[in-house]
Amino acid sequence: MNRGGKSTRGTGRVRVAVHAPDVLAGLGATAILGADERLQVLSGTDLGLAEVIVTVGDSVGDAVFTFLRRVRAASSLEPPPRCVIVTDHFPVQVLMTAIECGMAALLPRRDLDGEHLVRTILAVSQGAGALPPRLQGTLLSQLERIQEDLLAPNGLALSGLSDREREVLRLLADGHGTEEIAAELAYSESTVKNVLHRVMTRYGLNNRTHAVAFALRTGSI
Repeated sequence: MNRGGKSTRGTGRVRVAVHAPDVLAGLGATAILGADERLQVLSGTDLGLAEVIVTVGDSVGDAVFTFLRRVRAASSLEPPPRCVIVTDHFPVQVLMTAIECGMAALLPRRDLDGEHLVRTILAVSQGAGALPPRLQGTLLSQLERIQEDLLAPNGLALSGLSDREREVLRLLADGHGTEEIAAELAYSESTVKNVLHRVMTRYGLNNRTHAVAFALRTGSI
């Protein structure tokens, strides 16, 4: 479903935008991807239609992130395109920035196989990710640090639900009404209703049953 009038992805070839500071690297990547009938390499004027962005370079820095932010901001798709970064030098310090800019896969540039790149692009277009084990470990460590240092002190969790919200939804899932939940948690009934309203508004949930289903699906309760 689209939101805000934005276009959704099509069902034909995967539309790919290629970015490479090195002209020869860009031409090589474009030739490889353009030769595959499953992909459509976009010109510079059509980047807003890209489903996957591929960047190829010796390293990753501000110029790459600026490009990714610009293309994602101009995207006609919802959600915006994800990115495959091809490089041999990826400093772990920029991991979270790269993820914020849509990175879903990181591949080594050295001896990269064209078919491997194409398979990765197709997988990323379907929601998959591919990060080296060292970055997976770093990502988990950073998420744990965010949970401990920023979220937990404020009663929040990576799931996006606070402790109070999880408790209310857990009791609602057990079949309790708002009056019973209020008595169980020593809240006023209006507080319980406000908690449920905030959760439903934040995540666009239709009703309390939908809220419970959301919490169960995300593993929050």
